[in-house]
Amino acid sequence: MVKSLTGFPPQATRRIIIKVGSALLVAPDGSVRREWLESLVGEIAQRRAAGQEIVVVSSGSIALGARRLALPKGGRATLEDAQAAAAVGQIALSQVWADLLASHDIAAAQMLVTLGDLEDRRRYLNASATLDRLIGLGVVPVVNENDSVATEEIRFGDNDRLAARIGQAARADAVVLLSDIDGLYTANPHSDPTAKLIPLIERIDPRILAMADGNSASGMGSGGMISKLQAAQIATGAGAHLAIISGRVEAPLGHWQASGRGSLFRASARRGARKDWLAGRLTVKGKLSVDAGAANALRHGRSLLPAGITGTSGAYARGDVIDIRQAQR
Repeated sequence: MVKSLTGFPPQATRRIIIKVGSALLVAPDGSVRREWLESLVGEIAQRRAAGQEIVVVSSGSIALGARRLALPKGGRATLEDAQAAAAVGQIALSQVWADLLASHDIAAAQMLVTLGDLEDRRRYLNASATLDRLIGLGVVPVVNENDSVATEEIRFGDNDRLAARIGQAARADAVVLLSDIDGLYTANPHSDPTAKLIPLIERIDPRILAMADGNSASGMGSGGMISKLQAAQIATGAGAHLAIISGRVEAPLGHWQASGRGSLFRASARRGARKDWLAGRLTVKGKLSVDAGAANALRHGRSLLPAGITGTSGAYARGDVIDIRQAQR
């Protein structure tokens, strides 16, 4: 099973999400790593010809925009700088993807989303429908967070979790995170020479979570292993496999298939579209505390009655997502 999934071949995974980080797409001087990107786009074209459906989640707008605007600290000195850099860089980023995909006679589509677009149920369903229609038309959607309007309080903050959420919305079979590290290690391999790569993760438990490091090796991206494990929890909980593999090589998908080097998180059983969406949410508007009787009723799929509520916090309305927890004695 593990070997058959290495590389996420078209015959085993019909629809996949490919996430490309800033450090892979943008060189330290702020230019696009075009030759590397051409190798990846070539792989995408081959997979589409074999019948696989692809969605790309691409970082890079802030890094590209910062170079054009000559902004300090890669455009991340202030929120206003990041928003301005993203607004300028997103045009360049979209053009690069459109040009390279067009060289293979593939149409590209740009989708910019915010955290709220995927946390609000109606907007999430709209995004899901748009993705499905684009894929059905033979288009490769290129998705990014809309950093030009996102604030620190209402943003994903990294494209690892965005990729997992897009995987949910697209009902993908798999998510692949192209990274500056080739998988999950028992410890940070940059500081611990005894760290070992973990090729297969069946279940994300506290032991696995304790292995994460929050640092981004390049300093250019916003994620680290913590965000990748959070993405794995979202994706596998929605029934999609997730892989962390190195993007530091040409044609990274083919390299993974040939070498088998990476970390594969095996998918859990799907629970239904609405439950998957609820389980993958990143924000809640409030919390309810309930007594033991109410907690037991909810575990068995029954309704929550007002009498079982022992406390509440937050400001929420109909349709908002909240946490429900059993009150401690």
